[in-house]
Amino acid sequence: MQQIRTYTTSATRAGIGFGSALAITISWSLHKSILWAIIHGVLSWFYVIFYILTR
Repeated sequence: MQQIRTYTTSATRAGIGFGSALAITISWSLHKSILWAIIHGVLSWFYVIFYILTR
């Protein structure tokens, strides 16, 4: 049981990290602004989904 819980926690952390990195990369390529990159990094997956829907 402990092993399953460990994998779930690791996968969740990796997903959040990847979403933030992806949002920051997209934001930087569009706006070239550190402020926008930080804001979009905090919003992470919400910004990525918004970007996909508006493109």
